[in-house]
Amino acid sequence: MGLLSKKDSKLIMDPLADNNPITIQVLGICSALAITAQLKPSIVMAVSVLFVMGVGNVVISLMRNIIPSKIRIIVQLIVVATLVIIVDQVLKAFAYSLSKELSVFIGLIITNCIIMGRFEAFALGNKPWRSFLDGIGNAAGYGVILIIVGFFRELLGSGTLFGFQVLGNPVTKTGLYAIGYENNGFMVLPPMALIVVGIIIWVQRSKNKELIEEN
Repeated sequence: MGLLSKKDSKLIMDPLADNNPITIQVLGICSALAITAQLKPSIVMAVSVLFVMGVGNVVISLMRNIIPSKIRIIVQLIVVATLVIIVDQVLKAFAYSLSKELSVFIGLIITNCIIMGRFEAFALGNKPWRSFLDGIGNAAGYGVILIIVGFFRELLGSGTLFGFQVLGNPVTKTGLYAIGYENNGFMVLPPMALIVVGIIIWVQRSKNKELIEEN
């Protein structure tokens, strides 16, 4: 018998594909617009949300029987705000330049509808282990989309990945630039994030006709 049952594995695998928070549930779009012009911030945001959702779901699950119904949203906000402050302080301590680059967007994790949605829809009604898996799965599904969008926007918009030139040097005209290739400046603009996400949605739904029928 494996570490995870089939039911538990589904909590992780479903958000990565057929129930992805961004492409299927259309949640967390603001992050995809704001911080995916480069790959590195996209990865950092993905890891930050992974931590906040994984730990947050467990905390809410542990407290689910003692949280008064009337103040549950306030309690959820306090939990997520505390975890976001931890993430923010760690970034400032170990990656200050990146912390400045992400600036207010780390703080906006507090209002990320994916996190609050999973607290409300899952963690309040399930035990800690399953809540942890649900948080990790949804955060991973969210993060995968951010990383894909960040990869293509930085590569096609700047010709770089993690800040390093990978297509050649546009100044000295080496690599692809030697044959006339030019960076697409539109890729670093926020609207292109929506277009890239739209392409991902189109590819995903073209491979799974059930998603088209359900929507």
